[in-house]
Amino acid sequence: MLELRDVSKIYRVGTFGSHELRAVNHVSFTIAPGQVVSLIGESGSGKSTIGKMILRLTSVSSGSISFQGTDVSALKRGALKEYYRTVQGVFQDPFSSYNPIFKTDRVFEIVRQEYFPDLARKAWNTKVDQALESVGLNPAEVRHKYPHQLSGGQLQRMLIGRALLLDIDLLVADEIISMLDASTRIDVLNLLADLAKRGLAILFVTHDLSLGYYLSDRTVILYRGAVVEIGETKRVLGSPLHPYTKMLMTAIPQIDERWGGGADDIPALPGTELPSVPSMPNGCVYYDRCPVARSELGCNRAMPELVEIEPDHQVACFKAVADLGTPSTGWTHPPQRERGA
Repeated sequence: MLELRDVSKIYRVGTFGSHELRAVNHVSFTIAPGQVVSLIGESGSGKSTIGKMILRLTSVSSGSISFQGTDVSALKRGALKEYYRTVQGVFQDPFSSYNPIFKTDRVFEIVRQEYFPDLARKAWNTKVDQALESVGLNPAEVRHKYPHQLSGGQLQRMLIGRALLLDIDLLVADEIISMLDASTRIDVLNLLADLAKRGLAILFVTHDLSLGYYLSDRTVILYRGAVVEIGETKRVLGSPLHPYTKMLMTAIPQIDERWGGGADDIPALPGTELPSVPSMPNGCVYYDRCPVARSELGCNRAMPELVEIEPDHQVACFKAVADLGTPSTGWTHPPQRERGA
C-alpha cells in the first residue's frame, strides 16, 4: 500500500545555510493494509519528519514515497485532494487541532464542505454520529461542545473519527497518546488495534517502546534519521541486535525491580545528547555513542547497510553482522568525509 524508497530530507542550517541537516537519511520501508508499523526513536530521530512527508506537509529531498503505486510527490490539486480522502494524520496535541472559539463540530463541517457538499444535513449528521460511535464516543455527549468542555482523550478520539468519515486506508498517528493520561491511553491504543483489524493501515510514531510493542506488527528503529533496525516487532524488540536498540530496551523501567537511585546504578553511555550538526560523526550514525564500535570493521568510515539476520529482521551494524557471521555485500552508501558539512 505505502512504500518509502531511499527517502531523505535535508535542511540547510547555520549561517547562510552553510551546513546540511539530514533529518531523514535514506529510509525505506513499507506498510500493508491492516498493518501497524511503529517508528521508534528518541527526539530528533526524524520520526515526525517522515510522517509529514507522507502527509505532504513537507517535501522529500530525495527518494520516493508511493501510495498504491502512485508517487505522492507528483500529486497536484484534485489528485492531492483525493489522496487526503484516503490518507489522514492525527497529531500529538489534540487541543491544537481545534479553534477554542468554535464548537468541536466545526472540524466535521470542514470535511463536509470539502468532500460531501451535496450530502443532506440529516444524512451528514447520521454519518458523523456513526463515526463517533465507531471510536467509542456518545455523540450526544461530545457534539455541540467547546474544546475546553471535553477531555484530551475525547478530543483525540474525535479527530480519529473525523479521519474515518473519509473511509481512509492509512492513518499517520504521530505521538497521539503522549499527552493523554494513563487511563485514557489504553483506550486509544485498543481503538487503533481495532481499526487495524478492520483493514486500516497505521503508521504509529512514538518514542515509547512499550507502546510500540503492544500495538505494532512491525517496528522501525530510527537514529539520527537512519534506520538501524527493522522487522517484525517481536523479533526487533524481543531479540534486539543493534547497540542502540539494546540501549533503548535497557532504559525501560522494570516494575519488579527497585532502582537504587544512586549515580552508580545508572549504566554509563558514551554520549548523552545528539550532537550538533557540525559534529555529526563520519561513518555509522551511532559511532560516537556506540560501546562496541570497531574501526577495523569500518564503523568510522561508512554507514552499514541493513542486513537480514533472520526472516523479517534486519540490522545495520557491522559488529552485529560480524558476530553472527552473516555475509554483507558492502556499504549502503559510500564513505562520507564530513557528515552534515
